[in-house]
Amino acid sequence: MRTSMFPLASFAVSLGLCAGALFAHEDEVSAPAAAEKLGTVHFVTDCKESVAQQFDRGMAMFHSFWFDPAAKAFDSVAQADPKCAMAHWGIAMTRLGNPFAWPPAEKQFSAGQAALAKAREIGPRSVREGAYIEALGRFYDDPQKADLRTRAVGFQQAMAELVQRYPEDTEAKILYALLLDATALPSDKTFSQQLQAAAILEKLAAAQPDHPGVVHYLIHTYDYPPIAHKGLDAARRYASVAPSAPHALHMPAHIFTRLGYWDDSIETNRMSAEAAKAELSQSTLRQGSYNALHAMDYMVYAYLQQGRDAQAKVLIDEMSALTKIDVENFPAAFAFAAAPARFALERSDWAAAALLEPVPKSLSWDKFPQAGAITVFARALGAARSGNVAQAKAGIERLTALQTALVGAKQPFWADQVALQMEIVSAWTALAEGSTNRALEKMRLAADHEDATDKHPVTPGPLAPARELLGEMLVEVGQPAAALFEFQRSQEKEPNRLRGFYGAAHAAELAGRDDIARANYEKLAALTQQADSDRPEVARARASAAGN
Repeated sequence: MRTSMFPLASFAVSLGLCAGALFAHEDEVSAPAAAEKLGTVHFVTDCKESVAQQFDRGMAMFHSFWFDPAAKAFDSVAQADPKCAMAHWGIAMTRLGNPFAWPPAEKQFSAGQAALAKAREIGPRSVREGAYIEALGRFYDDPQKADLRTRAVGFQQAMAELVQRYPEDTEAKILYALLLDATALPSDKTFSQQLQAAAILEKLAAAQPDHPGVVHYLIHTYDYPPIAHKGLDAARRYASVAPSAPHALHMPAHIFTRLGYWDDSIETNRMSAEAAKAELSQSTLRQGSYNALHAMDYMVYAYLQQGRDAQAKVLIDEMSALTKIDVENFPAAFAFAAAPARFALERSDWAAAALLEPVPKSLSWDKFPQAGAITVFARALGAARSGNVAQAKAGIERLTALQTALVGAKQPFWADQVALQMEIVSAWTALAEGSTNRALEKMRLAADHEDATDKHPVTPGPLAPARELLGEMLVEVGQPAAALFEFQRSQEKEPNRLRGFYGAAHAAELAGRDDIARANYEKLAALTQQADSDRPEVARARASAAGN
């Protein structure tokens, strides 16, 4: 059992963003710092030739979701060439934020609308530039008349038309592929849009191997269990293509996590978090907190799978010590809620889960009901598994209210995820009440429900995989053979998980399948070689490996 199949090369990360003037005078934009490495991008515009390098730099940053520095780069282009409408298009693009974490924050969205209006006011210098501007308008225009998904799909369709009109425009193809991924429905298990994006990006990867957007979006394209192995090449290369961008250092973890390569995930996220913290120490860039928190949440998940609980706790304590962040957004809120919830649930500390509170208190949690639901779910599940039926039912009521809020906010994916959380808690509450058949029926429905959708890119994995929970319930009610089957199914989707190996081993033991038990205990012992935990699962695996 290996948790690191592709060790990452060690390299120095430079964040030389030129804190001084970004342009020398109106017609001459200064070159980026020599140590900066963002990959190779060339976006053709009809702006002054003197701003081309800085425009390309802005796009390179955008492609690695380094939005604030990208916006500053585009702003310097706009100042050096006041008639460059595309500079304002670039600023508007950065204000979209991460398309896998939409909707954009209200202030960011308004700033994007203003930038797009400025681009239209100046006017494009070509029909092609006008097509870019109006394609983006499909997202920003009339938000009161169309919901988020409708506008996002409109943007995607407009970019498809642009690609058809300008088939030699590789930047258009790359952005179109990004939007295919971003608008793909989690319920589509054929991955039709992702495979369309893959066909575009794989072809471009051969011609532009150092393009940050190509390798970045390939990782997103393949961030699904059945096709994750196809993303290994991009995952292994992206950090070295754009090591100056914190998000580029994090993204390989999406594939490593899908495949259970925990050492690789920890290392790439460690570099990402350190780069993000260095960014914060130099400026007040709004994206810094998100990059650091997002990487730390992924690290916590990986540490917990190896039984490195003390190291996970160090990160959680560091996150909990933050009382204020530079910007409030959903990914940051998600990381704040998810990391401590994971720590309790992965360790079967149901009492601690039942006592969780949102941290930091200063965060406007009402703005992020999908993140707030994480704490409510963990508390309710902890209560149900502790036998506190009243608290569990109160949690279900609170989840119902949050789901209603998400439906009203037209966020169907997250409303569906909260519905799944309600199903899980209801199942364990029924078991706590002594209704075994009803509990199993509800838990099977929840497992099927989770299989029919997929995780959001903001999270490394479910807080508690539903099919794994079904296996645990079947063990509790004395059906170990059925439990083993469910653990094995769960391992197909969520490989190399500590609880998954232990659950399968324990169920196999109880079912008299000593061969399967031994094999899973051996895998668990190998997985937890670096464990610093006193979890009984780790002790049992080591005892089994020792022949006891």
